[in-house]
Formats: sequence, structure tokens, C-alpha cells
Amino acid sequence: MLWDIDHTLIENAGVSKEIYAAAFTRLAGRPPARPARTEGRTDRLIIADMFLDHGLEPPDWEDALPALEAAGAGREADLSRRGRVLPGVYRALKSVAEEDGMISSVLTGNIAANARVKLRAFGLNALLDLEVGAYGADSTDRAALVDVARSRISAAYGLPDGAPVVLIGDTPRDVEAALKSGSDIVAVASGVHSAAELQQAGAPFVLPDLSDVHALMDHLRRLTHH
Repeated sequence: MLWDIDHTLIENAGVSKEIYAAAFTRLAGRPPARPARTEGRTDRLIIADMFLDHGLEPPDWEDALPALEAAGAGREADLSRRGRVLPGVYRALKSVAEEDGMISSVLTGNIAANARVKLRAFGLNALLDLEVGAYGADSTDRAALVDVARSRISAAYGLPDGAPVVLIGDTPRDVEAALKSGSDIVAVASGVHSAAELQQAGAPFVLPDLSDVHALMDHLRRLTHH
């Protein structure tokens, strides 16, 4: 089970946009004139697009990564004060963590350091194996992150060939990543995209949020036993 973070597990209340703005300022030497475009993009793509949107040459990733880490460091207090955990998330993560045969990690556009900051802010990090997740530094393409996570999980757990992978996310990009990588998808309409938009993107199973943990777990069990 590979969870998206922003708008699936947590509402970051604008802290993400502030992190990108701070990283941009550090790299470009001036603040951005417009905010980052996120919505399921990876951090590699977000930073590159931000620079292109400002008519600038994107920085080398070797420079962008430490700028993003520095911008995200220490933001736990802001996140916990301004943001919130979305409905049902604690119970959903706990239920998956306790289920025999299920491995729970993340597939997120955030770089690893900032993903940890966001999850630590709400005490969610203990319910996930973050060592085997896939992060925004791993690829510009979200679909490619599935193979990254799969290889890390295989190395750590001996995942058998063909073991089902389920993405849980709130954007059409999450749906697209699942469809392109041959994974299953649980789409959650807890972000800016409606259930209809997620279905139109190709999600066969959409929840309004993660409140109905019984429905979620029943569906995950069906997916992992087909």
C-alpha cells in the first residue's frame, strides 16, 4: 500500500507552497512572482516548472535538492498548528499496518526529508515504513516511482513477483501513475479533485475520504487476494 501524503493523509494549509517559494528564493536569489503548481507533480518537476514559469533556466537537481531540504527543515510546528490530519487517516493507517501480509509505505512527490517532516508533524511516520517508499527525488515521472518502491520493498521484504501494489491518492496523476504501472488505485476525493474527476481519470474505486475504514479495508483485501 503506497500512500500519497498531501491532501490524501494531511492538509498542509499552504506550508508546501511556502517551502517551494523558499527553495526558489534560495536558488534564484529573488522570491517567486507566482506560486508553485503542485497537484500530484514530483518535486523534481515542480521546481523545474517553477523556474520555467518565471522564464529562468531550471537549476541542477544537485542544487535544488538541498534547497528544498533547507526550506522544509523545522516546519513541523507550523504544519501541526496550521494543518490537520484528514478524516479517518489514523485508523486507516493503523488498520493497514496491523493487517497480515500488507506493507504500508508512501509514494509521494515530496522529497524524502520533507515527506518525513510532514508525517512527523502529525505522528503518522510511525505507522509507515518510510525506508521503502518512493519520493520526488527519485524521478520526474510519478508512474516511474512505482518501480522504485517495488524494488525497495522487494529488497527489504522479499516481495514476490506479481505481488499487488495499491496506490492511494487524491489526484488524476495518482490514477495515471497506477494505470501506467499496472498497479491498483484507491482514489480519495479529499483534495481539489471531485469523485467524478477521479472516475473520469480512470479510477474504478473512489472514496470521499478515508473515514469509512471498513469499506477501505474490504476493498484492499479484495485487491490483494485476487
